[in-house]
Amino acid sequence: MASIRKRGPYQWEVRIRKKGMPVTCKTFEIKTDAEKWARELESEMDRGVYVPRGEAEQTTLKEALERYIEEYLPRLSPTHFVINRNKVRALQRRDLAEKFLAAIRGKDIADFVREREAEGVSGNTIRLDLAILSRLFNLAISDWGMESLSNPVSRVSKPKVNKGRERRLEEGEEDRLLATTYPEMRDIIRLALETAMRREELSNLRWRDIDLAKRTATLYETKNGETRTAPLSPKALEMLQALKSGPNGQKERVFTQSPSAITQAMRRACKTAGLINLHFHDLRHEATSRLFENTDLDLMEIRSITGHKSLQMLARYSHLRMDRLAGRLAGAKRGEGGSPDQPRPS
Repeated sequence: MASIRKRGPYQWEVRIRKKGMPVTCKTFEIKTDAEKWARELESEMDRGVYVPRGEAEQTTLKEALERYIEEYLPRLSPTHFVINRNKVRALQRRDLAEKFLAAIRGKDIADFVREREAEGVSGNTIRLDLAILSRLFNLAISDWGMESLSNPVSRVSKPKVNKGRERRLEEGEEDRLLATTYPEMRDIIRLALETAMRREELSNLRWRDIDLAKRTATLYETKNGETRTAPLSPKALEMLQALKSGPNGQKERVFTQSPSAITQAMRRACKTAGLINLHFHDLRHEATSRLFENTDLDLMEIRSITGHKSLQMLARYSHLRMDRLAGRLAGAKRGEGGSPDQPRPS
């Protein structure tokens, strides 16, 4: 039976006693909220589906995010640990973080999304924030003993993701870029264009992970958190063989540059070369585009090189082979359809 009593001018305390159940208490500022909460809990107790909410009602999102940092993030690679920790710290500074987990509803998450959109944040960035919050609630439910919680993020519409960047290297831009930077950065750029590796993958590449005989490179610290072994093209293999015989060949890593150093060097090179709106990640888009334009590899084969998580992510490159598809429809065999390849400038 629930009892509701006034505590001070602005508080109402609910106390529920039921045989076989722990005494449950909670305080509200509005009496109608107290009555609603009491009815819900008594109904759950009557139906035998009641789960104690104590911990979820006493743990703020800010405190839960701290536990998330301590218990979940160490499972990630060092690079992704730092990236995700920074995102979690930013979430801890939001007003939403002051709420108790059990009090967060879908409307609170929707309000958070609208706040972020009003700040001019991209849809993809908001989705990453929501992914952290969703993972946290699922952990709280499955691993932290807060079975009474539901995941409010799962009930909220996600913002649309902006169309991916499509910046390509125009004629002469690759030569200008390479001419304005130092030797190691030139090697990084060339290998990025040949392998479609990401910045972190190139920075973390170790000689022990490269098998020159089998012409493969095993990448452990990938964006998707999954290890993959990528085949090396003849040009990539030639580049790595040359690097192996050079000064860095006796070091642990192929390159000495950190991910942030690569980004900074790319910015300086683009500024000096007068290249507008070109980012290092655009080299991955360029490399993937060249695989579609200049080879007859199928989607699965290209995916094994680039490491894209799904084939859908590669679908936006399909227009680069329309002439070949037309040739195939006309009866040409693979490698014979369409107009002759026009290699991109190098």
